[in-house]
Amino acid sequence: MYCSEWTKDDVAVWNSTYHLDIDMDRQILILTTVREFLGKFEKENVKILQEMGYSVHYAANMADQRDLFDKEEVEKLGVHIHHIEIERSPYMIRNNKKAFLRLIELVRKYRISIIHCHTPVGGVLGRLLGRYFKKDGIKIIYTAHGFHFYKGAPLINNSIFYWVERSLAHYTDILVVINREDYENGKRLRLKKGGKLCYIPGIGLDMDRFRILSDEERRENRAALGIGQEQFFLVSVGELNDNKNQGIILRALALMRDRGEDISDIVYGVCGDGFLRDRMERQVRELGLEKHVRMFGFHKEITEILGCADLSVFPSRREGLGMAALESLAMGIPVAASDNRGTREYMAEGENGYVCGYRDVEGFARAIRKCREMKEGEREKMKERCRQSVVRFDKKYTNEIMRDIYRAAEKMVMGEIS
Repeated sequence: MYCSEWTKDDVAVWNSTYHLDIDMDRQILILTTVREFLGKFEKENVKILQEMGYSVHYAANMADQRDLFDKEEVEKLGVHIHHIEIERSPYMIRNNKKAFLRLIELVRKYRISIIHCHTPVGGVLGRLLGRYFKKDGIKIIYTAHGFHFYKGAPLINNSIFYWVERSLAHYTDILVVINREDYENGKRLRLKKGGKLCYIPGIGLDMDRFRILSDEERRENRAALGIGQEQFFLVSVGELNDNKNQGIILRALALMRDRGEDISDIVYGVCGDGFLRDRMERQVRELGLEKHVRMFGFHKEITEILGCADLSVFPSRREGLGMAALESLAMGIPVAASDNRGTREYMAEGENGYVCGYRDVEGFARAIRKCREMKEGEREKMKERCRQSVVRFDKKYTNEIMRDIYRAAEKMVMGEIS
């Protein structure tokens, strides 16, 4: 059952009936804005914390209907779920103030000793909790999945958002960043006394799950999707929003067609959903690309689609890292990516794919053309280069770093670090 089917009454029943035995001495709270963050990004951290003897609490807006949430999967994790009506928008101050008050009650009730916060609003509220409980010794870990201030960002980002991060850094015990640009920017922030700045290569890439498929698996998956074996299959994975920028791929395909190129064999599979789905479907019609575009929506077993692609397109305006691109590369699928601080961590032009400006329609058309015209021998070589380019992001490495981070937070709680 997916939480997208739930009503507010279902959430109330969940909160009132789903309880586990709790060891009140070792409590940690993972705080985010959206409910699906746990299943997508935090399962490995949950395992690490449980191995360390912690009871893990997870607080997010469980009534948010914009993402997938597997209730049974979460129950298997043994995590204590708390519905807090956090809003994604930082401008919904009244709602988020109520959420903050609820979080105060939660922290007190379960005697939380460590808070690990994520996402923009979750990160703000988590560090404000650090300020509120300053005298109680609660330690705050904040993972920045991409600062909103960065090289080339709009002035508002590099002024207001930088000021916000600089102010909240005073209540942050451990700041975790996932790319080198953010690591350099993190050095400019003054953390809480004794605080630590940590770089981690992503959030843990499962290279066993995201593996190169056999020729037989590719054929079977394509047949199941209705994709011909001789068709050129483009895939993008991500929420349909302005940042993910999928529309530029539509424009690139239209450009190729309007220049007289035969694109009759090209199929573009869009995996994801979001507020802009209607707009994208309208754009498909306006550009006359109905025969070329397949809207798959959210897909739980994304490997079945991604693994049989010929090219993964990742045209985001900005990324902290970009797990969809890493997962594509792990499966041996070359990537046509926009140039940003996240993709610079792993993209190498001509080695594992192609790099374009996020506004460069011609550049994405060129990338599609190059990959489409690639000979079989070179395609096989690039497949191996793709896989090798992301080995350092394997979860076995990131898990060790996160284990060290949690140990450091634990020592801070115990007073071993002043």
